[in-house]
Amino acid sequence: MVAFRADTDALPIRAESGLDHASTAVGTLDDGTEAPVMHGCGHDTHITSALTAARALALGLDAWSGTLVLVFQPGEETAVGARVMVDDGLWDRAPRPDIVLGRHVMPLPVGTVTVGHGTAMSMADSLKVTLYGRQAHGSQPQASVDPIVLGAHVVTRLQTIVSRELDPRSPAVITCGTFHAGIKENIIPAQAEFTLNIRTFEPEVRDQVLAAVRRVITGEAAVSNAPEPLIEELYRFPRCHNDPDEAVRIETALRAEPGEDNVSEGAPNMGSEDFGHLADAIGVPSVYWMFGGFDPADGEPPSNHSPYFAPVMEPTLTTGARAAITGILTYLGSGADRSGD
Repeated sequence: MVAFRADTDALPIRAESGLDHASTAVGTLDDGTEAPVMHGCGHDTHITSALTAARALALGLDAWSGTLVLVFQPGEETAVGARVMVDDGLWDRAPRPDIVLGRHVMPLPVGTVTVGHGTAMSMADSLKVTLYGRQAHGSQPQASVDPIVLGAHVVTRLQTIVSRELDPRSPAVITCGTFHAGIKENIIPAQAEFTLNIRTFEPEVRDQVLAAVRRVITGEAAVSNAPEPLIEELYRFPRCHNDPDEAVRIETALRAEPGEDNVSEGAPNMGSEDFGHLADAIGVPSVYWMFGGFDPADGEPPSNHSPYFAPVMEPTLTTGARAAITGILTYLGSGADRSGD
């Protein structure tokens, strides 16, 4: 039994590619506001190539045997889709697979595929931090506890966690993505808010970094004579780990399709995915690969989540579908080695 996953959600981004098929759709955010939406991470490519693979396999039933579970998953971008599906009884409603497969289109040369051995993508944690101070007139700073100055020290000090507390061989990223405080230049505000995005590869490094982040935030608040800050978790991406043996098995099969020169071992990616939860929840291996969608002749490709992200339609869809079929038939094909099943 093999599960194959395609994520389906879009992003609140206005498409700027100028293509005839560029999205003009409008969606509603969690707070009720409307926003333009587009498939700025290529999930439309994932859906289409998965459906194409499913159609080909349905038309060629004599070429394989076993059970294929196609998982079309919403909510990957918010890190809740896979978890919610599992919590809702996904693997009670559908046959439990022996392995879970998935893939992602990336700003790589079209027609190419990369397969990581071990860590495929990073874990990610996002936090919202509220710093509390004491409001005062800008001319009377002695009457205040300034949360902006406090926040500046916190954001700066957080960068020393990676540079001075971690082993240099343990990659991690701490990003302050937003910072909001005050409404008037001559008023020291009562509070400040900022958000953090933290990425790590190893669970023990994740624990170390998160503990250090909390220590720095609360410690700087104490030094500033400020009340204890509020630290809230926004979302948490699980690990995306390729079983090394199964990754080699998939890579070997892919080298025949789309070809030896177009397939390579991939390096760990600091991007994040909730794909790993589908397999981790039931204790089975998984393999997640990347495939390219951009013509090098067109210059530097835009990154995922860019308003200009638009994989070339072909041969991207063909590559995605053929790689999906090859990965699935590695386990379900008539010539597949099932000695360990």
